[in-house]
Amino acid sequence: MPLLIIAAGILVLLLLTVRFKFNAFLAFILVSIGVGLGLGLSIQEVVTAIKNGMGATLGFMVLILGLGAMLGKLIADSGAAQQITNFLIDKFGRKYIQWALMLTGFIIGLPLFYSVGFVMMIPLIFTLARSTKLPLLYVGLPMLASLSVTHGYLPPHPGPTGVAELLGANLGKTLAYGILVAIPAIIVAGPIFSRTVKKIEAHPIKAFYSDPLPEDQLPTRFIGFLAALMPVFLILLGTLSEVMDLGPVTPVAHIVGDPVIAMLISVLFALFTLGLRGNRGMKEVMDSMSNSVSSITMVLLVIAGAGGLKQVLIDSQASAYIADLAADSPVHPLLLVWLIATLLRVSIGSATVAGLTAAGIAVDIAAKTGTSPELMVLAIGSGSLMLSHVNDAGFWLFKEYFNLSVKDTLRSWTVMETVIGLVGLAGVLLLDFIWI
Repeated sequence: MPLLIIAAGILVLLLLTVRFKFNAFLAFILVSIGVGLGLGLSIQEVVTAIKNGMGATLGFMVLILGLGAMLGKLIADSGAAQQITNFLIDKFGRKYIQWALMLTGFIIGLPLFYSVGFVMMIPLIFTLARSTKLPLLYVGLPMLASLSVTHGYLPPHPGPTGVAELLGANLGKTLAYGILVAIPAIIVAGPIFSRTVKKIEAHPIKAFYSDPLPEDQLPTRFIGFLAALMPVFLILLGTLSEVMDLGPVTPVAHIVGDPVIAMLISVLFALFTLGLRGNRGMKEVMDSMSNSVSSITMVLLVIAGAGGLKQVLIDSQASAYIADLAADSPVHPLLLVWLIATLLRVSIGSATVAGLTAAGIAVDIAAKTGTSPELMVLAIGSGSLMLSHVNDAGFWLFKEYFNLSVKDTLRSWTVMETVIGLVGLAGVLLLDFIWI
């Protein structure tokens, strides 16, 4: 019976968000109430569960996503991303331009939200394709594959960060394992897959071309790389200090490696090295950072709504019931949560909403089955990227910017996203088998 109630709740969630275009946050609240009542909780218990779930989830997420939005804005406005790209292209040359753009997308994708990174880097892709006379999709897909992988796999992006918080996964370990899984996913979905779509002709609208910043207005390459990668270095340093003795550095590594402290240090570093450059004053930079935070308000509310649903499932014992079924199931827990995330992705469209909903369903599976919660995060993230189609905003963003038909978008974008999801699943299962 609990499974039927949860399935009905998910169906209502799909109808509200997909068919009736309901706000996802409101949809999560309504579904949480309906599922809670259906599972036998009183209305007071349901409301308490929603409040507790939202509060516990947002306490951490506000800090991480708020600081992440600020850091991304500083990197975008300063030209640091452009400087990183220029450096990598100079080093790799025309012959290996795909690999240069793949690395650029990965480095830029770590601190930037997907849509911001996409819009910011698209003019560069168009300009490079035009100057090198190479097919546009052949040039662009490696970078977009990297942006998509960081969006689906790696903190501090909303989806993986929210799923990690819901499942109680260590953020540093999730990031470390995620990078290992991300590398083959990006290579296969980027440089390798893009060779198969060279004959698809894209004719982007000229309005999407833009001139880069003048060289004399760009930060140094060293500062650009350091600002973009600092959160990764600090968080991984903290994770390393948990598994081995770093001598006198260990206490400091524990402090700076905390995800919140790492993001705060990175924002302050970028503020003084990237933000306050040229004629930009503190007020102008702070106003820009404030705008960046306001843009993630709805993302935070959706994550909070998912946290409320998760708590309803826990308080009603439904998640424990599902975990017991998973423990007795012949299907591997990682494959099971990947399938759940994939079904939700195909139905809902949004990778973030699909991942968070899957995490709410799978919250007790990791503990009951002994599966690594960090690998659970990555399995869910891989599934949440599968089979992007016409109900996904990213599908239309790609189609319109590259000015493709729906058929060609399915042949390129949808297949690329599916390759990422499949390679990600394979990488997660391999890690679970040989290492963790």
